[in-house]
Amino acid sequence: MSSKGILGFVAGTVIGAAIGAVAGILIAPRPGEETRGMVGDAATDAWGNVRSAYERGAQRMNEEMNDFCPTVDARSDELREKVDQARARMDQIRSSLSESVNQVTSQVASRVNDAVASVQAQATGTSIPVTDVKVTTADEPATAADPAVDKPAAQA
Repeated sequence: MSSKGILGFVAGTVIGAAIGAVAGILIAPRPGEETRGMVGDAATDAWGNVRSAYERGAQRMNEEMNDFCPTVDARSDELREKVDQARARMDQIRSSLSESVNQVTSQVASRVNDAVASVQAQATGTSIPVTDVKVTTADEPATAADPAVDKPAAQA
């Protein structure tokens, strides 16, 4: 049975009992004034019971919330700490990758320049014209003194 069905059953039972009690009091062979007094007393008692139950429930709910809030705060702090650690690790990885890329780029540029120099050295004395070529990295921008910069793209 679902919680909605149980709640409906309990509410129906309580309401049925209340109606039965009121009907019993009204039908009983007592004078009207005495019956009205009994009904008033019963209503006052019922109201007091409802109010007392509400206050107990509210107090318990406050206690549960007070117990629950520190747990949520602690979990939030743990999560923030883990996120900060992950960010720091990502920054380390990014920095490491950047350094590695710069090193590899420099090594490749150096080897290409060495190969170009070797080809130029072997080509000297042949009839094949070899222009000056220099590979630069992002850290070493090409200058106007470089022959590749002076020549238009069509001649390079």
